[in-house]
Amino acid sequence: MINNIKIAAASLNQTPIHWKRNYKNIIKSIEDAKSNNVNILCLPELCISGYGCQDLFFNDWVIKKSFKILKKIIPICSKILVAVGLPLKYKNDIYNAICIINNSKIVGFILKSNLPNDGIHYEKRWFKSWKIGKKAKININNKTYPIGTIKIEYNKKLDIGFEICRDAWDKERPINYLKTKKELLILNPVGSHFAFGKYEFWKELIIKTSRKYNCTYLSTNLLGNESGKVIYDGHVIAAQNGKLIGENKRFSFNDYNLYIIDRKNYKKLDNRNQYEEFFNASSLALFDYKRKSNCDGFVLSLSGGLDSATVAIMVSEMIKRAIKNIGLDKFINRFKIKLNEKEYQKIINLKNRDIHKELTQKILITAYQKSKNSTSETLDAAKSISHFIGSKFYLWNIDNEVTSVTNKIEKVLNQKLTWKKDNLTKQNIQSRMRSPMIWMLANVNNSLLLSTSNRSESAVGYATMDGDTSGSIAPIAGVNKIFILNTIKYAFKKLKYDCLKNVLKLKPSAELLPKEMNQNDEKDLMPYSIMTKIERLAVKKSKSPIYIFKELSKSKELSNDDLKIFIKKFFILFSKNQWKRERYAPSFHFDDFSLDPNSWFRFPILSGNYKEELKKL
Repeated sequence: MINNIKIAAASLNQTPIHWKRNYKNIIKSIEDAKSNNVNILCLPELCISGYGCQDLFFNDWVIKKSFKILKKIIPICSKILVAVGLPLKYKNDIYNAICIINNSKIVGFILKSNLPNDGIHYEKRWFKSWKIGKKAKININNKTYPIGTIKIEYNKKLDIGFEICRDAWDKERPINYLKTKKELLILNPVGSHFAFGKYEFWKELIIKTSRKYNCTYLSTNLLGNESGKVIYDGHVIAAQNGKLIGENKRFSFNDYNLYIIDRKNYKKLDNRNQYEEFFNASSLALFDYKRKSNCDGFVLSLSGGLDSATVAIMVSEMIKRAIKNIGLDKFINRFKIKLNEKEYQKIINLKNRDIHKELTQKILITAYQKSKNSTSETLDAAKSISHFIGSKFYLWNIDNEVTSVTNKIEKVLNQKLTWKKDNLTKQNIQSRMRSPMIWMLANVNNSLLLSTSNRSESAVGYATMDGDTSGSIAPIAGVNKIFILNTIKYAFKKLKYDCLKNVLKLKPSAELLPKEMNQNDEKDLMPYSIMTKIERLAVKKSKSPIYIFKELSKSKELSNDDLKIFIKKFFILFSKNQWKRERYAPSFHFDDFSLDPNSWFRFPILSGNYKEELKKL
């Protein structure tokens, strides 16, 4: 409340150019706000079209359609001020804009100035940056409206200013040009992707801004997995004169989430647990990906190792968290789970854990694809996980298929393939033979195939192309192996997944070599702890091999000779395997960097492989 003015924000779960869905979410949030006597409502950035339209923003019809939807929204906004985001054409340039509607009339347009063009963002490709502080006029249907860096005179005591997402980050920002002697409310509609630790950044930024400019500052974000890879936490944050006065619960499974600012009844939330953030974000990402792709469920090749165990638990947690958030009936309806009356009655009479298991069986299919190189320990681990979470489980042997293909190639080559000469070839064929069978199971069930490759493997190409990389989506390709290990420990200790006890006893192994060769991932590569440090310095910090050596040698964790070997190995494998990263299944963005070549790290497929740089070591 500011001078008895009721202020609210709504996070929205939108989808690029899903016009009816997006419009419906916007209208419902406005009507909900009006029924709660809200006076001012802020909606997220580009919520009419969807933020992730990418090159669709170049299509003139998308811009026109967005404005057509805006015109349908305007009459709904009687007796309320609403800020709604859309792409807008002005003087033949496209802008990331906010339309301000007050009592069913347009009162102006705000245009974004500070366009992000790093990491996963590419806004300067589609939008023109508005000069900060500039004001102009736009003519629409013979009516003239203010446009640019403007403020709205709401009443005699309050002015409203605006920043759009990244506008708030830089020193040169719109708020510097919003002078007033009245109380000042700043609305910031954002499309800010989820990453570990980013929410705390937003809170600190908003608190500091409200203190510095002696104002009330309100930010609202998009919600859910909007367009495939990016997750939005749906945050609403409000601060006044340097004090936090409101924040909502993030990662809602609802289509929209209205939050009314109520300073008196505000209670601070605890959002600092990284593994809870991971499961909350991944649950919402999987939930949206499944329903927006119109598939019936998920299929997973469950090897019993850390990676596939993590993916299985992610699906299990998605079911639990979604039901807890939106209720059983809504979950069944939104996921389009087919149940007859007898099945439904059985489920509603079960206890929570049994409900989750029953629904997991309807949604998740797992399979252990055994070979003569598989161990009983990983099979037991896979069975234990499947039984605990309730997935449908299959077991088959791939040896006949591997032998058949191997024999054909040996015949045409007129030579025997041996472990001594053809090690990688013999390993790869096992992994590849698993792919068509698990894909067939996914196709038969109209399901999404979940790949289990992680970021550490992606960095050095420790995966078989068209084998264990196969999948519709790669849920853990955005996190490293150490994080996955710690996630499994968290799920075992805190989330009570007792089935993970066996997984934690295993040493990471592809199990593609004969058992007597004792294959071990870290022996094949290097310690994952070292790989993780090298990767961050090389990719996130953009450091050279010699710099990384000097930096990591300070800890004396390894001998200089071993450290040099590992750094050389990393950079050689990293540069040689870009072609694999170009073909990985789409991954979710979790960390503050990723190796996704389409959305974060662009690297040449062919290069000099750091030869000159590595000589310096």
